[in-house]
Amino acid sequence: MDGFGSRILSLRGLIALDVGGKESVALVSREAKGSSGGEGAEIDAGNRHLLVNWLRTDSSGNLIGGRMVALAHSLTGGGPRSLASANRVAGRCPEADRGAAVSQRLVEAAHRGDSRAAAECLADPAIDVNHAGAVCLRTRRVAMALREEAADEIRVEYVDLLTDASALFVAAHAGDLPLVRRLLGVMSVVEKGADVNQKLFGGHAITAAAREGRAEVVELLLKAGASQPACEEAVVEASLHGRARLVELLMRSDLVRPHVAVHALVSAASRGYVDVVDGLLEGGVEVNATSRVLLRSLKPSLHTNVDCTALFAAVVSRQVAVVRRLLQAGVRKEAKVRLGAWSWDAATGEELRVGAGLSEPYDAKWCAVEYFESTGAILRQLLQHHSAIDAPHHGRTLLHHAVLCANPGAVDALLALGANRELPVKAGRDIEFRPIHLAARLGFVSVLRVLVDKAGCDLNSRTESGETALMLCARHKRDGCLRILISSGADLGLRSFSGDSAIFSAASSNWSIGFRDAVLCAIWSGDVPRSSNPSVFSPIAFAARHGDVAALEVLLRRHEIDIDELDGVGDTPVMITVKEGHVEAFRRLVFSGADMKHRNKEGETAIDLLRSKENRELFEQVMLEFMLERGGTGHFHALHFAARRGDIAAVRLLTRRGCDVNSLDVEGYTPLMLAAREGHGATCEALILAGAECRVATRRGETALSLARANAKLGKEAEEVILDEIARAVVVGGGRVEKHTKGGKGAPHGKELRMVEATGLLRWGSARRRNVVCGEAAVGGSAAFRKNRKAKGDAVDEAALFRVVTATGKKREVHFVCEGGEEEAQLWVRGIRLVTTAALGNPKLCSSTSS
Repeated sequence: MDGFGSRILSLRGLIALDVGGKESVALVSREAKGSSGGEGAEIDAGNRHLLVNWLRTDSSGNLIGGRMVALAHSLTGGGPRSLASANRVAGRCPEADRGAAVSQRLVEAAHRGDSRAAAECLADPAIDVNHAGAVCLRTRRVAMALREEAADEIRVEYVDLLTDASALFVAAHAGDLPLVRRLLGVMSVVEKGADVNQKLFGGHAITAAAREGRAEVVELLLKAGASQPACEEAVVEASLHGRARLVELLMRSDLVRPHVAVHALVSAASRGYVDVVDGLLEGGVEVNATSRVLLRSLKPSLHTNVDCTALFAAVVSRQVAVVRRLLQAGVRKEAKVRLGAWSWDAATGEELRVGAGLSEPYDAKWCAVEYFESTGAILRQLLQHHSAIDAPHHGRTLLHHAVLCANPGAVDALLALGANRELPVKAGRDIEFRPIHLAARLGFVSVLRVLVDKAGCDLNSRTESGETALMLCARHKRDGCLRILISSGADLGLRSFSGDSAIFSAASSNWSIGFRDAVLCAIWSGDVPRSSNPSVFSPIAFAARHGDVAALEVLLRRHEIDIDELDGVGDTPVMITVKEGHVEAFRRLVFSGADMKHRNKEGETAIDLLRSKENRELFEQVMLEFMLERGGTGHFHALHFAARRGDIAAVRLLTRRGCDVNSLDVEGYTPLMLAAREGHGATCEALILAGAECRVATRRGETALSLARANAKLGKEAEEVILDEIARAVVVGGGRVEKHTKGGKGAPHGKELRMVEATGLLRWGSARRRNVVCGEAAVGGSAAFRKNRKAKGDAVDEAALFRVVTATGKKREVHFVCEGGEEEAQLWVRGIRLVTTAALGNPKLCSSTSS
């Protein structure tokens, strides 16, 4: 035999030791490379893959001829010469290739269900009934669709699986009982029949039959000598697919060991196969035994392998019927498994989320709380014969655990079963809190709603530090829970033992805005926050402080709300709006009848407060509008405000309503002074017509005229109006003057000079000559008067001298000297002109000055 043949023979011996294994491939590779340095000696990665997948042995441990030839052909690099040599060295003639082909046809015939073709193949002496050929099997697969708080849904689907399979495996899979019998009983040159315990990629033949529910085939394979591993594999597969009859059949074989049977029981329990569970229990499987299985849950999230009993598997999977059956079978409820996601610190009272399966072990009823089934049936069954529903575990009860798991359904179920809603958690020496505190602190809105609406928990119960659920919500920024508690009537006026209120707790946690929004949202929805202590919290004061008009509208419609309720410093809501600068909220309270006269602890009213605000005018405008609409003045000087603003319409309306035009504000100003200071001439005129006094002075000596002159940059309109009124008052009121006679030649003598406003006459006596109409008035003396005085030796220019010229007759010129100096003389001249023009409309009255 040549070198190549030696290599092949040696190769056959190596492969017989470890067919298709990695070591064989390595040895083959090294031997081929070492014995021949020629082309094709080295086995590349592709050829290694060919070795692993092609090297097979028959039931006697011999290499299949066709595969051996192909291997030899590959090692020599291919070609006609190497193929012939490979066939020769392999010790197989073309008849061996025919045997492999016949065996493959048998597999294909079994796959097609062609009994005639299968019979022809079996009649061939070269047949290998255990030959595994590639086929595509349509295989049954069971998938579990997870549901939230409901039993997992079983979905059966069929998939095409390309795999190596023997004829017996294919026939068992298809349930072809006649072909299975024939394969098991065939006689050939080499073997008696098909190997019932041959294990392929898809398992044993009995496993395929169990998977597909072929009961008669399973029974036949059992009788044909199925081994213990095959039966155990089959019973597990049957339990996963819900094949109750097959499970019972396999259990009766006494070939299934206890731990395998327990695994089948736990698997069936997790999938809800009650009939399979029945069969296994009747077969003597220990109901309290444990097995390691994969447990999955959608909520809470779980995907982990756990050593547990069938009861825990059924609880996690929410299999109500299975739990009932296991309880009937006497399963122990006290067994504990580590499945929870929360860990409790008994010393500090803290809860730690450690992840599913990492918490302290607990029993089935705690598991049923965390993995709650929506109807509550599992929890009720577990608690049906368990009186201690409030038995503590690390200081907590099932109700506390249900709250911690944020499961309102479990909370509701436990309360319906009699759980104590007020039972506190006790941790360490000084830690104590109730379920409502836990839900509020963690922000579990749905759980809190159950505790409040259905259980009627004490909304104002306190923790060991005196905090209420409201305070915990504020401190931990739980707006949803805060709204529920407010709408349910929790007291915002309480303080903790350290003196902190809910609103203070929110501020300490930098959550004032969130607290504000939550409280206002509750008010908007029509829920008036309750407070037993307005000095701590007042709903209307809170809305006023934040300037929320909508909230004020809601509150003011409620009869129990006091619009003038005092806060801690004695401020009313309207005073609070002024302090905070909320004009629209101020408007709403003012028009709703808020008391503007109330004084706080500092002795201030709302009017006093608004005077110091930068937006003072906006508040005063509101007050003005209110007084114009409703009347009443309070302590607000509406006329002063209207005058300062130059609002003529408001001034006229207020004066018609009887407002005192000469009243003084807190600074001593009259409305006319304010109008004059702001340069509002028309307003000054309106006030004067209403009776305003022009000569009133403040304690600082300010008058309307001086104020108008001080703000000359605003124009002279106000000054002119005031001067006109003063001048009119001077001439109409009259006064003592010295009258010169004979054009300044004679001696002056005293007269009472005044004007008759109705007729426009200037009068200083009863005689006709002393009642004249003035055609001209001017300060100072005329040229003739000055000449006469000079000739006489008297003073020519006198400070208070003014003259008039009559409008009729000879147009006499008359000179007067008034008291008060030149300014008073100017007023006389101005007044004479005004009254004359007003009475007679004299267009010729000039405004000449002194000559």
